[in-house]
Amino acid sequence: MTQKEIHFSVEVYKDVEELTTEDAALLTAARKVTEHAYAPYSNFLVGAVASLANGETISGTNQENASYPVGICAERVLLSCIASQYPGVAVNAIAISYDNPKGESDHPISPCGICRQTLAEYEERVKQPIRLIMSGMKGEVFIVEKARQLLPLSFSASDLV
Repeated sequence: MTQKEIHFSVEVYKDVEELTTEDAALLTAARKVTEHAYAPYSNFLVGAVASLANGETISGTNQENASYPVGICAERVLLSCIASQYPGVAVNAIAISYDNPKGESDHPISPCGICRQTLAEYEERVKQPIRLIMSGMKGEVFIVEKARQLLPLSFSASDLV
C-alpha cells in the first residue's frame, strides 16, 4: 500500500480592504446581490458574481423551493446564466458571499459538493481555471486559484470514456 497526500493552498486576507481593486469590487457586488436570494426556508442568503473573460459581470443567488430538493445554489444559478447567455466564455473569477441573519456572516464558506463538481466541470469545458473569492458579509476572505482545488478527486467527463 502507498499513501498519497493531496494539498492545496488558500490565500487568506484579513478583510476586503486587503484585496485588489478588482477582487474587492467583485466581492462587494456578491455581498450586495445576496439581497436578491430567495431563501424563505433556510434564511441563508447566498450571492455569487462572476467576472467573465469577455469583460461582462454576471450574478446569481440561491433559489429555494418548498420542495427542498429542487432548490438551486447561487453558484449553479450563476454558471447556468453564464452558459446560457455567453456559451463557451471563460470565467476569470467568482466572488461568493452569504448573509445569515441567524449568525454572524463573518467568515468564508465554500461551495457545496454539487457546486464544486459543477465549477470543476465548467473549468474543464472552457479550459481555464476559475479563481474563487469567498467571504461572508465581513471578515476574512479566502481565495483559491482554481475551483477544482476544492474537489481534488473529482469525477469528470474523461472518466466516462
